[in-house]
Amino acid sequence: MPKILIYTTKICPYCVMAKRLLDQKGASYSEINVDSEPHLREEMMRKTNRRTVPQIYIGDFHVGGFDELYALNQQKKLDELLSAP
Repeated sequence: MPKILIYTTKICPYCVMAKRLLDQKGASYSEINVDSEPHLREEMMRKTNRRTVPQIYIGDFHVGGFDELYALNQQKKLDELLSAP
């Protein structure tokens, strides 16, 4: 399973839903909470060109936010991404 990285905040309902979906898939992930340290949000914005959370990476692939993650699941493409070496 590829490394999964998710940028989150404490009060973000979409972050909760993204983590719940990944948990349902049995995927382990590293979470970076950007609330407490502004430099982490700046790092996220440089990497993704987006200001909103969650921002999700599966391996080197930038999924985007929860809507994109959910769409991949609906299209039956998420399992394929998660099973890649």
